[in-house]
Amino acid sequence: MQRRSFLKTGSVAALATSAGIARAQIVPPFTRQPRIAIGGIASECSSYSRIRARLENFNILRGDEILNDERFTFLKRYDVPFLPTLVANAGSGGPIARDAYDTLKTEYVGRLRALLPLDGVYLSMHGAMYVEGMNDAEGDWYEATRQVVGPDCILSASYDLHGNISQRIVDNLDAITAYRTAPHADRVENTMRATDMLTHCLRYGIRPGIVWATIPVGLAGEQSSTEWDPGRRLWSDLSEYNRQAGVLDVSQLVGYVWADEPRSAASVVVTGTDPALQARIAAELAKRYWDARAAFRFGSPTGTIEETIAMAVAAKTQPVVISDSGDNPGGGGNADQSLFLQAIQKAGVKNVLIGGMTDKPATDACYAAGVGKTIAITVGGTLDPVESSPVKVNATVQYLAPVTDASEREAVIAFDGITMTLSSKRRAYHATEAFLALKLEPTAFKIVVLKCGYLNPTMKPLANPHLMALSPGAIDQDIPHIANRHRVPTYPWVKDLQYSPRPYRSTRFARA
Repeated sequence: MQRRSFLKTGSVAALATSAGIARAQIVPPFTRQPRIAIGGIASECSSYSRIRARLENFNILRGDEILNDERFTFLKRYDVPFLPTLVANAGSGGPIARDAYDTLKTEYVGRLRALLPLDGVYLSMHGAMYVEGMNDAEGDWYEATRQVVGPDCILSASYDLHGNISQRIVDNLDAITAYRTAPHADRVENTMRATDMLTHCLRYGIRPGIVWATIPVGLAGEQSSTEWDPGRRLWSDLSEYNRQAGVLDVSQLVGYVWADEPRSAASVVVTGTDPALQARIAAELAKRYWDARAAFRFGSPTGTIEETIAMAVAAKTQPVVISDSGDNPGGGGNADQSLFLQAIQKAGVKNVLIGGMTDKPATDACYAAGVGKTIAITVGGTLDPVESSPVKVNATVQYLAPVTDASEREAVIAFDGITMTLSSKRRAYHATEAFLALKLEPTAFKIVVLKCGYLNPTMKPLANPHLMALSPGAIDQDIPHIANRHRVPTYPWVKDLQYSPRPYRSTRFARA
């Protein structure tokens, strides 16, 4: 494996001699190997969800577990060691319980402090974390980090395309980058941009800074895919901006619209060493995004649950794949709503596959009964009975996944011409592989209902066609009609909003 040299090459090497670097932004290069820590916390949290992410819902990596995890094996390509602290990930869901967050932050800070002194920290983040009783949870995490490592340490973060930015975040970081594709196909490239900036700035004595422009637009991720315009056009040339002297990274974020807090908005963030140029780029891209706000659209026909079922029944092709978008666990939905099941039963539709119902009691009952048995169970509404009521069915157990951990149980049941997957915990059934693993062939069904938004690349070729139901749920895609209590004035809630970009230079950058 070719190692990524900390000492010689890199995307920012030219900046060390570039005229775009002010004298005050150059610090003496290291004559020793720097000390760089890695840590972070990631979750995409809908503030509209009534379920809570607690400590047991986190996948927590500590110490060398981080370096051995497949998400971070790319760090071995550098010839400078990364010192691990704690990385916690709760996936997508409801708000994080405050005690869980405080526990994780306390441990992270303790592990970080034990590594002092530090020259840099790479923060593996998402950007849409919402903690009970707290606005701007990422800002709180970065501020705690900065208080430990001091003002001279360089902090670089990698973000999801659907992260939210704030002044507090910008004031505590030195560098930031985000995905440029949705669906996200550039995870490794994104994280490596963050670590490239960090290691190369330390090597060449560069002090980077951030200029940020917020854009008061709230869009669903399913409206802003980079696979079609205007998303494709708006993200296609970002790498070209990176070629300019004085620029390290240009990122444009959709934001996470289902977190009802002041920072919930789109944004442009530019990391570099030329604040005037960075401000011009941020303003240009922010204005371009703003001007395109009304052009964002869903990539598939949409309708209510009942309308999409009627369209699917009328189709002469199969499988018609329908997204139950409001209950998508990959975006923060509960994955336990029975609204689609009720509508299908009412319409009397047969040969239907419903994928992704989370229901631990029903799943456990299937395992207790065994394959081939017919049992009376209720499905749905176990995580949030307020949002969705359970449905009584007499179901035949068709398949039970062979697992040793009860929390990983998956079952397939059949009743009334409907086949349904059940799981003990929230999980995404978006990819074809998820169904093949349960001995199900999606193309054998007339209608396939998935708790998802836009389609996974492996499912997309099978959809014939794809429809998106704007179903109720924790991530309701009917954006103008979801509750909006804490945001600043934002489109589309304010249709006639006036906006002119005002790029903000971080206080750390301004002091430099």
